[in-house]
Amino acid sequence: IQKNGKKVVLASGRPSQGVLPLAEELHLGDYGSYILSYNGGRITDCRSGEIIYSKYLPNDVAAPLLEIVKKYPGIDILAYTDTELISGGDTNEYSEKESFINHMPIIKVDDFVSYVTKNNNNKFLITGEPELIQKVKAEAEKRFHSYLSIYCSDPFFLEILPKGIDKAQSLERLLEVLGLTREQMIACGDGYNDLTMIKYAGLGVAMENAVLPVRNAADYITASNNDDGVGLVVEKFMLA
Repeated sequence: IQKNGKKVVLASGRPSQGVLPLAEELHLGDYGSYILSYNGGRITDCRSGEIIYSKYLPNDVAAPLLEIVKKYPGIDILAYTDTELISGGDTNEYSEKESFINHMPIIKVDDFVSYVTKNNNNKFLITGEPELIQKVKAEAEKRFHSYLSIYCSDPFFLEILPKGIDKAQSLERLLEVLGLTREQMIACGDGYNDLTMIKYAGLGVAMENAVLPVRNAADYITASNNDDGVGLVVEKFMLA
């Protein structure tokens, strides 16, 4: 479909570095396709490497977020550099999962706030057992309800993003750059952080293994991630 002039966008909660191996495997750079990373906090043109959109967290949220995290033993807060995960809480199995997925080592720092506020941050990720994550989420929403976008991408991952950042809103910005409409977009997803783009796209597709809210919102349900569901959508709707 890229040879036929279609654009492919890998829209992920992962940092850009974590998506890059997939983009290279799919030759996105050869065809001028895109990576949408940090749940929409950054959009990268894979051909030129140019960051065409980026929005950062306000620096003043790092300290109060860490304060909330420190109330709950076993909860971690992660920031991202281009090559590493910066940990300010209690490193746990879910932080290790994020490290493994993205091929980025975890660096534990003593003064998280000073360290991360030296750089621009597209997002923070809070990790831990789901029941504790819900408590952290409730506190964070109460404190930052009009200042940040806060939601779970998985029960053990709490995404902390600049206000107005999610996959749908960032894809809308990309469509404007490309001169395309939402009706010309197909979005496939399986997780909670895919819900906005599934609702926004002209054709919103849920994987068979998607969480229930995504399946309920979708226009079409394809096969699971393990059964080439995205490939089947491409064949059915873009190559027919």
